[in-house]
Amino acid sequence: MVDKHITELKARMDKTIQVFEHELVKLRTGRATPAMIEDVKVDYYGTHTPLKHLARIAAPEPDLLVIYPFDKTQVHAIEKAIQAANLGFNPTVEGELLRIKIPRLTEERRKELSKVIHDKAEESKVALRNIRREIKEHLDKEQKDGKISEDDHDRIMKEIDKVTH
Repeated sequence: MVDKHITELKARMDKTIQVFEHELVKLRTGRATPAMIEDVKVDYYGTHTPLKHLARIAAPEPDLLVIYPFDKTQVHAIEKAIQAANLGFNPTVEGELLRIKIPRLTEERRKELSKVIHDKAEESKVALRNIRREIKEHLDKEQKDGKISEDDHDRIMKEIDKVTH
């Protein structure tokens, strides 16, 4: 019984942390990463498809992204989608591929990134607290129904607090 609650708590919290890490990877810092644009939706024959399904994205240099579309006829659709995503990128079409030069970070952009990271961290903390609260409510209900003893409840809560921290 104890392991079930702790296992569920760890799994849900790990997923929340993974989402937070994935959001951080998407942020535009000074170094180019394919994750910055891989989720941009491209209108591919009437279907909004993530860019990562339509092209190979590479970062051959720290300030450059190169997009190699699988379907060469979609170069201009990919260009429009990246511009429409308002990421601050201006792709350049060069034949059958696109190049995106990543501009250097300014002081203003660094401060803005700091605020964004703080907000995303706070969202993740709230999500973790909500998971803890839900598990606690479930435990309280089980104790009230007589499924677990008060000692087990206290022991599980101590373990939940340890995992949460």
